[in-house]
Amino acid sequence: MHFQVRPARVEDRAPLLDLWERSVRGTHGFLGEGDVVTLRPLVARELACDAIEWWVLESAAELIGFLGVASDAIEGLFVDPEHHRQGAGTFLVAHAQHLGAGALAVDVNEQNDNALRFYKSLGFRVVGRSPNDSGGRPFPILHMRRAAPLAL
Repeated sequence: MHFQVRPARVEDRAPLLDLWERSVRGTHGFLGEGDVVTLRPLVARELACDAIEWWVLESAAELIGFLGVASDAIEGLFVDPEHHRQGAGTFLVAHAQHLGAGALAVDVNEQNDNALRFYKSLGFRVVGRSPNDSGGRPFPILHMRRAAPLAL
């Protein structure tokens, strides 16, 4: 599959929010309906946040994923469930690493086993744990980090 990444535009926000919801419903089985409904407007605000660089991943002009990066940290990485296990997530992590100047960090929900396996397969390791998410909700977060690749 051929991927293209580009900076997100204002008109991407609604489609990205819809993709976020599809992705979360497909991967975050520990979240209830009320959690998804509560998180949706928070995610919409994040997508409008200028402190995060948002990137859109397309294939054949179809939106298949997106990435948020700030200060050498992945703030969000979501892939449409129809495109899981096709290299989109790996491509987005490589793009995040390319944007950064050093080690790359990411926070992962502890209950999201697939995401944890994915990031570990790319060389991330757990460096810490928080019992609650950033909103104080009882969803433990694993803090992960991957050393920057050696420059040749």
